[in-house]
Amino acid sequence: MLGSLIPKGGGDPIPLLKPQLMVGRRPSCDILLDYSNVSSHHCRLEYLNGYWRATDLSRNGTKVNDERIDERYLQPGDEIAFAKHLFEIQYTPDPNAALPEIEDVDPFAMSLLEKAGLDSGERPRRPSARDRSRPSGNPPTATGNAPHSPAPSNPSTPPIPPPKNDDDRALEWLNE
Repeated sequence: MLGSLIPKGGGDPIPLLKPQLMVGRRPSCDILLDYSNVSSHHCRLEYLNGYWRATDLSRNGTKVNDERIDERYLQPGDEIAFAKHLFEIQYTPDPNAALPEIEDVDPFAMSLLEKAGLDSGERPRRPSARDRSRPSGNPPTATGNAPHSPAPSNPSTPPIPPPKNDDDRALEWLNE
């Protein structure tokens, strides 16, 4: 046994039997937490170099010592919460293992909207069957299959700014 999760609200300890465990609501998970606020695949626990590491896979969040995490090495006695369900991890680190290196995570590598799961989905659209049946060449327009001609330029009208993405809108909101 590589350790155990002790439920903080009472209950039987959950043994950590394998070096990689999936925690979630699905019956196929190694640690089944059948609660509506637990994601189907909520968190991955990995025993690496003598230490447990938790990786959040959910929208409802995983917290270690009351701090929301994306990924974190766990120390014996740390409290880990899957959504609102709190456990204490108990294990003995491998005495021959080096302490895990804690990576400096760039807090700005992902937009706030992405972290919140509210990104605009500006991913390329998958072509539909209709798009695939259309001959290659000029893209369709609102008036049919005629090529799009640029609007005549008028020096008295200001240029139209490019459309704003979610990051631009978030910055405007923060600066208000």
